[in-house]
Amino acid sequence: MTDSNSQVSQTRRRWFPIRGKISLLSSILISIASVLFLFATWWFVTRGEIVEQRIVGPFALPSPAETFATFSDLWFDQQLTRNTLTTLRRVVLGFSLAAVVGIPLGILAGSFPPVKSLLAPLILFGRNIPIAALVPLTYFFFGVAEMQKVLFIFLACVAFVIADTTTSISNVGQQYLDTAYTLGSNRWQAITRVLVPLAMPGLFDSLRLLFGLAFGYIMLAESIKLGGETGGLGNLINAAQKRGLRTQIYLIILIIPIVAFLIDRVLFAIQRGLFPHKYGGGGWLLVIVRDIAHRIGDVKSMFFRPTPPYDQLTLEGIAAAERLDGGTSDDGRGHE
Repeated sequence: MTDSNSQVSQTRRRWFPIRGKISLLSSILISIASVLFLFATWWFVTRGEIVEQRIVGPFALPSPAETFATFSDLWFDQQLTRNTLTTLRRVVLGFSLAAVVGIPLGILAGSFPPVKSLLAPLILFGRNIPIAALVPLTYFFFGVAEMQKVLFIFLACVAFVIADTTTSISNVGQQYLDTAYTLGSNRWQAITRVLVPLAMPGLFDSLRLLFGLAFGYIMLAESIKLGGETGGLGNLINAAQKRGLRTQIYLIILIIPIVAFLIDRVLFAIQRGLFPHKYGGGGWLLVIVRDIAHRIGDVKSMFFRPTPPYDQLTLEGIAAAERLDGGTSDDGRGHE
């Protein structure tokens, strides 16, 4: 009996280890099995040609066959591709604006505690305000044109961008700053050459997740139509609801996460290309960025000569601080 229990315990630890690793193939197969289970459940509760035979009637939930049968109408008549691109354009513009505003503010907040205290109430308010409440407010201030959709995404995301940037900057170890000051850098150099590069892997990962949330937020703004604005997946849902086409509503709901997943995979590929030391990959994009940075540095050096030892302050030199045990010398900590 004891041997049997021991074997069961070993099997559980092998298949469900705490924070254990599984192969890529196993991960894919488990994910596929999860999707198949959901579709099988959907088919089971909607099976039957006669409405009375179904567990869930077609008025509430059409069957998978009934839902996917309307794909051609959605593709051609409702111009699915054009509306998807319209939604993406709005999300990209709004989120880019949030990043342009939020990242610099987050860098300042993560670097200087007074700035963090100044922005803390705004961040708290922005992160906890109901997203649905922003829709009528943006209509009041920005009308019903395209600008309203873009600024809705901006307002919905900017507080999260500031908060995540602040956290990423704050999580950079103090030993890196100590090493930078020891090499003679001032505060601006320590921020731009140490804190920001070392915080970028975590920050990019946060931005990738936030972009997925922004893609979901835009559905709320597009599904509420107060004027003559058109286009977008949310608008398709609104149109299908008015026409009573529940099959198209469910189909669009299925298409949205697929599009979001594809975008996330593209962003993850970029993430791996930029930060291979953190997320694996060949680092192809990092090579391009370094080449551009070196070219900019060459042009800059024609007008501004770096003063030693700042010309030795590189990420490779800062990485040596990882071998330090903890606190280092405070020399130069007050440099301007």
